Amino acid sequence: MNVNTLLQLLQSSIAFGTIIMFGAVGEIITEKSGNLNLGIPGVMYMGAIASLIGVFFYEKNVENPIPIVCVIIAILCAFLAAALGGLLFSFLTITLRANQNVTGLTLTIFGSGVANFFGGMLNGFAGGVGQIRVETTSKAFMAKLPFLSDLGIVGKAIFSYGWLVYVAIAIAILAQWYMNKTRSGLNLRAVGENPATADAAGINVTVYRYLATCIGTGIAGLGGLYYVMDYTKGTWANDGTMENLGWLAVALVIFAIWRPKNAIWGAYLFGLLFWVYLYIPGLSRKTLELFNMLPYVVTIIVLIFTSLRKKRENQPPNGLGLAYFREDR
Repeated sequence: MNVNTLLQLLQSSIAFGTIIMFGAVGEIITEKSGNLNLGIPGVMYMGAIASLIGVFFYEKNVENPIPIVCVIIAILCAFLAAALGGLLFSFLTITLRANQNVTGLTLTIFGSGVANFFGGMLNGFAGGVGQIRVETTSKAFMAKLPFLSDLGIVGKAIFSYGWLVYVAIAIAILAQWYMNKTRSGLNLRAVGENPATADAAGINVTVYRYLATCIGTGIAGLGGLYYVMDYTKGTWANDGTMENLGWLAVALVIFAIWRPKNAIWGAYLFGLLFWVYLYIPGLSRKTLELFNMLPYVVTIIVLIFTSLRKKRENQPPNGLGLAYFREDR
């Protein structure tokens, strides 16, 4: 494998790893509150299509679109649409106490269906499949850090990415700090571990779970934003890739043992495993399918390993996936 091929693999791994990281960090925040949301692929779809719709009509109706306005519109649309999906999930599972697993899977189906429906309509407005162009917004999101990307091979390998890559890392670090160093973060973890005890201590379990789920899904929606604005350069394609990355984000939560800082390097590893088969010549079809399974296989190995060690800090929250009935306290 020559240097250029290795750089291409690294760049693809970081691009896809960033999408996975947004989804995983958002889901970690959600799960730390005790909510198990399997609707991450769906909210990523919702964030992606909402951002694309918002900036498409802005660029279409403004003669000279302002890049910073495009960025603000895209981020707000993506975050709010995904958070709305989280609000729907919260209402069904927290208020109505519906089964979290079923609700999450339903949200994935709903989100992908809504996104592909409006994506088809958007293609129609643009004149046909592949005709959507939000060039101003896409260029704004693909803008690289000045000077650093020109540092030869090192610059290409480390700094030749759109700025959302660094935002994803910053959010992961901030989430780690928040959950371990702040009072409200510790309250959040208490709600996920033992909601009855947290409630008895005066912590509003319902509010914490609602906020954690909505904020977590909003962050996951930024992964969809990155996919359409940076990776596909402002277009819409219904090829199922985003859904695959959403499921990898859910798997990464286990791989990272519910720690946002682990999601950083774990996301890039998953991105590498997602792409590496393309750079190995002579693979058969069955071998290709085996490579596609690698991220999930690695996750299962980590799950088995952490379960056998039985270290409490490596286990999921005790209240994960369980509805809280205050009258049973």
